[in-house]
Amino acid sequence: MTGRTPSRRGVLRAALLGAGPASVLAGCSEDTGPARRLRFATGAPGGPYNAFGKALAAQAARTVPRLRVTPVSTSASVDNLLRLGAGSADLALAMADAAEDAVRGRPPFPGPAARVTALARVYVNYTHLVVPARGPVRSLRDLAGRSVATGAAGSGGQVLAGRLLRIAGLTGDRAVRQRRLGLAASVDALRDGTVDALIWAGGVPTPALSELARRFPLRFLPLEAEAKTLRDRYGPVYTAVTLPAGVYGLTEPVGTIGVANYLLARSGVPSQAAREVLWVVFDRWRVLLDEVTAGARLEPRFAVATGDVPLHPGAVAYYRSVYG
Repeated sequence: MTGRTPSRRGVLRAALLGAGPASVLAGCSEDTGPARRLRFATGAPGGPYNAFGKALAAQAARTVPRLRVTPVSTSASVDNLLRLGAGSADLALAMADAAEDAVRGRPPFPGPAARVTALARVYVNYTHLVVPARGPVRSLRDLAGRSVATGAAGSGGQVLAGRLLRIAGLTGDRAVRQRRLGLAASVDALRDGTVDALIWAGGVPTPALSELARRFPLRFLPLEAEAKTLRDRYGPVYTAVTLPAGVYGLTEPVGTIGVANYLLARSGVPSQAAREVLWVVFDRWRVLLDEVTAGARLEPRFAVATGDVPLHPGAVAYYRSVYG
C-alpha cells in the first residue's frame, strides 16, 4: 500500500473505538442519490460463493436501496480475479492464495493485477480431502495413480489442489488423474465410484458433503503436515485448522488446511460504493455467513488482514469512519 493508506496495525487500533456500522447504515439508507450498480463475480450456482453473492444482493436491497448488487455466476476464484482485472466485474470473492498470485502476477495471471483490491477477509475455507470409508485410500500419498476430483477449472480449489498434490510428490510417475469438476459433480462422481477422492475447500459444514455423508460412508483424510509444508513454501495464506468432531458424522477432529476468502473490489469502484458494501457486510454478516459456514464471525481485526492484497481506499475510509 502507498503512504496515503494506513497500516493494518493502525486500523486494528482504530477498531477498538467508535460506533458500529448499524448507525452509519441508518444515515446511508436515507441517501436519495443515484443508484450504484455493481457486478459481483461469485461462483457456480448452488455453491457457497454464489449463495454469499445472492445474500449480499438481497441484504443490500433491504438496507441501502440505492446500492444494486448483481451476482454473476462464474467458475470462482481465478475466473473472478481475471474478471476484476479485465474490468468486467466490480466485486468478487476469491481464495487468498489465488488473490495473492493475482497481485504478484504469478501464473495463470498474465501480470500483476493492479486493479484488484480487498474490502475484507470474510471467512475461512477448510480443505476437505474425502474418500470412501470402505476404500483403500488412507493418506494423501495413497492417491498416486488414482482419479481425483480437484475442483472446477478456474476455481481457487484447483489452485490449492495442484499445490497440495505437488508437495505430496504426486507428480510424474505418481501423478493422479485429475478431474476438473465442480462440487456437485465431484460428489456425484465419488458416490458413483468414477473418482477415488475429491478435494474441496469450503465452509464447514458444506451441505453437499453433509448430505453425502448421511447416505455414503466417508473418510476425511488429515492434512496437518501438509498445512505446515504449504505455509513454509507459499506463505501465511495457509493455516492449520480442524474439522470438528460431530460434523459429517466425524467421531474425532481431523486436522486440515485453512485458506481465507477475500471480498474484493476493482480499484476503480467509487470509494463511497465500497463503503456502502462494507456497511451491508458488517451489519448483516450473520445472514451472509449463515449461507456458507457455521459458527463463523466477522470481526474488523480479522477483516483487514488481507495479506499482500491492498485495501481499497473505500475500505480504508470505512474502517476509519466506523471504528475511530
